[in-house]
Amino acid sequence: MSNLLEKHAKSFYWASFFLSKKTFNKCSALYNFCRTLDDIVDNESKLETRKENFIKFKKDFSNKDFNNPIIKEMWSLIESENISEKVVNDLFYGVETDLEEKVQINSKKDLLVYSYRVAGTVGLMMSKILKVKNKEALKGAIDLGIAMQLTNIARDVCEDKERNRQYIKPDFSSIQKIIFDSQVFYEKSFHSISNIPIRSRFSVIVARRVYKKIGDYILKQKSTENYNKAGKIYVPVFRKIVETILSIFDFIKLLFVKDINYDNDLNHKILKEDVNIDERI
Repeated sequence: MSNLLEKHAKSFYWASFFLSKKTFNKCSALYNFCRTLDDIVDNESKLETRKENFIKFKKDFSNKDFNNPIIKEMWSLIESENISEKVVNDLFYGVETDLEEKVQINSKKDLLVYSYRVAGTVGLMMSKILKVKNKEALKGAIDLGIAMQLTNIARDVCEDKERNRQYIKPDFSSIQKIIFDSQVFYEKSFHSISNIPIRSRFSVIVARRVYKKIGDYILKQKSTENYNKAGKIYVPVFRKIVETILSIFDFIKLLFVKDINYDNDLNHKILKEDVNIDERI
């Protein structure tokens, strides 16, 4: 099922080349689960049908219906990697947010909570697969997930508008702002990568660099008109190669990190109004 990763997650698939086969397979299982949830919510069927399919999948997951290989693989991950069921429930809750006729987020708090639920959770689960133990580093993994989701939101404004979803206002100044917000989370997450075992560390460094570069390409559009004309923005292969080479220097820099002094408390205080992060890590 790893072909889902190759087909739908080009930036992650590029970075996955630097993982061991065993770790890659576990990451693919997590991606397949998340992708299945996204496909249920985002397909073209009627809203009621999507709601019914979501409820059924959630029920099958809760009942451990191992006739579904995606559910079976996910439960295997939860048990083998000590993933909190609360984190998976947060993911379900976040995805379910999109099962409305109209979705509109009006505050920074709601945007961060949504981003945590649909992507910060994935960063946390991924870090468990990569054998991260340090709690401060696990917070950094959540931040990296949030950063990537903010990037997604900035990139998908037109696509979301077609689905009657508005996470940010559809003007370029709002798009710029969310990219700048994402950069804070990318920067805060950097030192936490030093706690990932060396065998898997480079893959995360590459994924972080390549995904962050999407934001740079968005900012180059400079206006709403150019942004709308550009379509969905990806990082071209030649730039991925450049970012991969630059990741070598990040890898070396992280070898000299001794302690993680996590300092994104302001944003986490906003999150803690709705989510107890400490219970999830």
